[in-house]
Amino acid sequence: MLIVALLLWPLLQDLRISRLEAAALLLIFTLLILITIHRAHAASRTAEISEEDRCRPLGRDGVFVLLGLAGLAVGADLALRGAVYIGTRVGLSQAVIGLTIVAVGTSLPELATSFVAALRGHHDISIGNLVGSNIFNTLLVTGAAGVVRPLAIGPRLAGSDFWIMIAITVLFAVAAVIGRRVLTRPTGLILLLAYAAFMAYTVAFTGAV
Repeated sequence: MLIVALLLWPLLQDLRISRLEAAALLLIFTLLILITIHRAHAASRTAEISEEDRCRPLGRDGVFVLLGLAGLAVGADLALRGAVYIGTRVGLSQAVIGLTIVAVGTSLPELATSFVAALRGHHDISIGNLVGSNIFNTLLVTGAAGVVRPLAIGPRLAGSDFWIMIAITVLFAVAAVIGRRVLTRPTGLILLLAYAAFMAYTVAFTGAV
């Protein structure tokens, strides 16, 4: 995740992402997905599946997944539309809306999924969802949007905000290493406080965006 985030740095130096650069991000995403699928197939050969799981109908679970994804998408979209309208009415700039309201709104599916997964003890799903989402957004979303139309990047987004993102990613990785692959409650609190500090920084320096 950290390596993928750092891939953006050389692309942001001219404050734009061209179609060629966006296509390169899509190519990296495709290769990464193929590698991930190959490794997952290799791991599944040695995984033990309980008799209960073998007897469960795949069709029913597939429908549950589709309904859950649809519900997440609709809920996030409704929250996003309302939040953007409110942000515009109170006079926030597009960059601030994107860094705060839009970011929170589009992260609601990840938040809901990770929260439920953590409550049920599926910790790999909870963390994997977040790591995968960051990689997905960096490579596929940025790549697809840039192929459709070259992206113009604001100086602050390409500068301080980018390095704040990298710092938070490093903090997450360091916390996982120090905790021996366990994110404790104090670590979670530190991450929440870091996000609150970023939100305060973003709103306080809205004029510089």
